Amino acid sequence: MIPYGRQSVDQDDIDAVIEVLKSDWITTGPKIPEFEEALKKYTGTGNAVVVNSGTSALDISVQALDLPKGSEVITTPFTFAATVNALLYNDIMPVFADIEPETRNIDPDEIRRKITDRTRAIICVDFAGHPCDYSILRDIAGEYGLFLIEDACHALGAEYRNKKIGSLADMTIFSFHPVKHITTGEGGAVTLEKPEWYSKLQLLRNHGIDRDARSRYGPESSWAYDMKYLGRNYRMTDFQAALGISQLRKIDSFVRRRNEIAERYRQLLSSIPGISLPEVQPHVRHAWHLYTILLDYPANRQKFFMFMKEGGIGVNVHYIPVYHHSYYQEQFRFRPEDFPVTEDIFRRIVTLPLYPAMTDDDVDTVVRRIQKFFRKRG
Repeated sequence: MIPYGRQSVDQDDIDAVIEVLKSDWITTGPKIPEFEEALKKYTGTGNAVVVNSGTSALDISVQALDLPKGSEVITTPFTFAATVNALLYNDIMPVFADIEPETRNIDPDEIRRKITDRTRAIICVDFAGHPCDYSILRDIAGEYGLFLIEDACHALGAEYRNKKIGSLADMTIFSFHPVKHITTGEGGAVTLEKPEWYSKLQLLRNHGIDRDARSRYGPESSWAYDMKYLGRNYRMTDFQAALGISQLRKIDSFVRRRNEIAERYRQLLSSIPGISLPEVQPHVRHAWHLYTILLDYPANRQKFFMFMKEGGIGVNVHYIPVYHHSYYQEQFRFRPEDFPVTEDIFRRIVTLPLYPAMTDDDVDTVVRRIQKFFRKRG
């Protein structure tokens, strides 16, 4: 079986974790700030806060904005549910804007159409690792006085106009799930510049507790702590951080290999009728978390999916639009017909395998199976 994605863990990673397991620290020790410093240096940002998942990072980033309950935030429906769930956790109303057909990223023109006097922020997603157009998004945010959060869970290592993803929005979210560019098992991070948000994020990941409460309890009260916000336990362990540090040293080679695989797909698939390949804008470096194709005929999708699976090829579908999920249908009654581009892409999209350890022979095996499907179907 060739899976659609998987982690790349070597002996250096294993040794890094074992070293921490043999130390005095298991959770929230010295490896946490070390990992955060490494992320800051790599992304070119002033601050980084690591947590136990990308979902947690999304949650505390929305919470840190302290938006009025019932405020609206515009986001894409073509994403994993966690992007939008973070709004609901904080009593914020999601407003969906349709996507661009070329990149599958949120359409800036649709964002403008959806802005009301209740709009407070935009959450964009760098779909599959292709950065959104941040010049335009920042202009919109500035014009209307909106916050901009970048869900870059697909995009660590990507670049926009020769600048690494991580400092282009007010806050940027990363995920370190096993299928992402680097892994800590589960894990995530927020990168940002604003010092007051940074301080708040540190508290929100740790029950909202400020450990330095001596000013309230006197100079001798080293036992004191104070809960300032309603936070949660979103802490990352020290051995996860050690794995992240080791993995981050390899990020450029991981992204380089992902680009090589994507280019091989492009070369081998471009002559096959019946499919459309992903486009890359000239001003970006794609991180290629996912390689997705579009089938020209939606009716073929389930047949194609099963044919590939039967041949040992772990294809997938990214994503079911959020408004299709039962919970969102019951709570909000979004209408699929209001998002024609998203609907068209969803009916036709298939994710092909892509991960750094994938060999050229693996790619060729995937392509041969695709060719066989279209030969059989004429």
